[in-house]
Amino acid sequence: MKEWWPALDTHTQVHHYKKGEIIFTEGAPVSGIYFMLNGVVKVHKLWDQEKELILRFAHNQDILGHRGLSSSTNQYPITATALTPVTLIYITLDFFEATFKTNHLFAYQFMMFMADELMHSEIRMRNLAHMTVRARLANALLALENKFGINEKGFIAFVASRQDIAAYVGTAYETVYKTINEFIESGFIKTDAKAIALTDKEALKNAVC
Repeated sequence: MKEWWPALDTHTQVHHYKKGEIIFTEGAPVSGIYFMLNGVVKVHKLWDQEKELILRFAHNQDILGHRGLSSSTNQYPITATALTPVTLIYITLDFFEATFKTNHLFAYQFMMFMADELMHSEIRMRNLAHMTVRARLANALLALENKFGINEKGFIAFVASRQDIAAYVGTAYETVYKTINEFIESGFIKTDAKAIALTDKEALKNAVC
C-alpha cells in the first residue's frame, strides 16, 4: 500500500555483498528478512557428512530468510551465499512482523508466496528421492533456463559452476560432469566453457519423465 511506503523508507536498509560473501548462515539467529534487488544467491545447507545441497537459486525480486520464520525456533535453517555481486533490501524482524499484522494485503500475498514455496519444496524433495541423476540434471537445466532466461547467444544467462549444479542436483561432481557430456553427445545441450545452452528442450523434458 502506498500509505506504507514512508514507513518502509524509515525501516529498510540497503545491503551490498560481494561474490562469495555469506549473507546469513545455518544456525544463526533470525534477525530479519531480505528482498533481492539484483544478483544471484544460492540457498543451501549441509547434509550427509557435510556435503552441500543447494535448495534453490535466488534472483531479482526473490525473498531470503523467510525459512527462519517459525514459532519453534529463531534460527535460520539454511545458509545464503552470494554467487555474484548482490544488492538486497533488509527489513528487521520486528518491523516485518508489525507489517504482517497491520498490512492485510501484504499478509495475504506473503501467505500465498509461502504456500507456493512449500509446494515447490515438496516437489523438489520428491524428485531428489525418486528421479534418476539423469532426470534430475535435465530438470535442473530446464529450471535454470526458466529462472534466469538466456543471453544473446542462447546460453543460460547465469553461468553456474559444475560444482553448484552437482549440489543442486544432489549428486557428485563427477556424475554431473559425465552426464553433461552425455547430453552434449546426444545433442540435448551445447557448452561454451562453463556456459550451457539447451538445444533440444523436448528431449530434456522427456528425460525428466
